Amino acid sequence: MVSRGLILGLVLGVATLAAAPDPHAAVEIAPAKTSIYIGNVTMTMPTFHRNAARYESSYAARVFPYFFYNERGSLAIEFTDEQLTRLDRGERVDFHGQAKSESGEPRRIEGHATPTDATSGKIKVRVFVTAKIELIFNTTYRFTPQKRP
Repeated sequence: MVSRGLILGLVLGVATLAAAPDPHAAVEIAPAKTSIYIGNVTMTMPTFHRNAARYESSYAARVFPYFFYNERGSLAIEFTDEQLTRLDRGERVDFHGQAKSESGEPRRIEGHATPTDATSGKIKVRVFVTAKIELIFNTTYRFTPQKRP
């Protein structure tokens, strides 16, 4: 016979685990800027949220002075549990992903993250706009713990 105390302890333990924040559930990327021929591109992204083994968000790219090249879209970065473990150990981690502009244009993404402490670090991202145009952004990231569903 199982005691009521044991059952209550198991239920409370599971509830506590479910309520504990996930340290990698979301990540904030600081706005990034890069130079282009006679101008610059500024990229902003709201908080990325983890969905399975990928982080997803939207983006806005502002091209100065060529405003007619401004762009918005969605993007996803593949990032496995093993990659998060390596990041937690202080190792540099390479990643890749895909973006898609609102007009349907695909953008390949590659980069790497280098931790500076347990929750933040530096990130370098290459966005392949066309076969001949590649934009390189250097910025920072910070994990923001979120409650588990």
